[in-house]
Amino acid sequence: MDSILTRDFYRRDTLAVARDLLGRDIVRVLEDGSQLVCRITETEAYIGRLDKACHAYGGRRTPRTETLYAPPGTAYIYLIYGMHHCLNFVTEEEGEPAAVLIRGAVPVANGDIIAKKRFGRKIKDMSPYQRKNFLNGPGKLCAGLDLTRRENGLDLTGAAGLYVRAGSPPDPSEVRVGKRIGIDYAQEAVDFPWRFWTE
Repeated sequence: MDSILTRDFYRRDTLAVARDLLGRDIVRVLEDGSQLVCRITETEAYIGRLDKACHAYGGRRTPRTETLYAPPGTAYIYLIYGMHHCLNFVTEEEGEPAAVLIRGAVPVANGDIIAKKRFGRKIKDMSPYQRKNFLNGPGKLCAGLDLTRRENGLDLTGAAGLYVRAGSPPDPSEVRVGKRIGIDYAQEAVDFPWRFWTE
C-alpha cells in the first residue's frame, strides 16, 4: 500500500500542494470497512490572507470557516447551494486559513460502489453522459465518496475514515494551469491561475 501523505506534505505553500495533489489517491473508508479509492485529477487553491474567493478572506472567522484554521492535513467540507458538498484539504501552518479544493477525480478501486452512490447503478450500467460526468466536480466527488459535513474536520494524516496516499503523480509536462471556476464575485481573484488539472 502507498504511504499516507503526512502533515508535512500539507504544511507547505498552498499552490505547491494544489499542484502536488494531482495523481494522489483519496481513500474513503466506509463504516463496513470498504475502501473507496479515487485518483485526483483537478484541484484549486484558496488562500485566505489575499484571496477574495476564499471563505476566510481577510481573516474572516465563523463557525463555517473555523476548520480552515485547523492544522494542515485536516478535511474542510462545506455545503454549497444547500445541496452539494465540497472537499478541501487544509494547508500551510495552523491558524493560516488556506486550503485546496478537490474538483475532480477518477475511480481506482471499488468503482461500482462509488457509481451506486452517484447514480444508483454499477459502472457497466452507466450511460455515456454519466461516465463523462462521474466525478468531474466537487459535489459529484463528495456524493460518490459519501462525504458530507459529518466528515468535516477529519484528520487526513491518520488511517481512519479519510486519507490520501502517495499515488502516481503525473509528469510536470502533463499538468495544466488556469483560472478557477465559479468565482465571478471575487474581483481580481477571478484571474488568479490557481486551478491545476490533468487531461
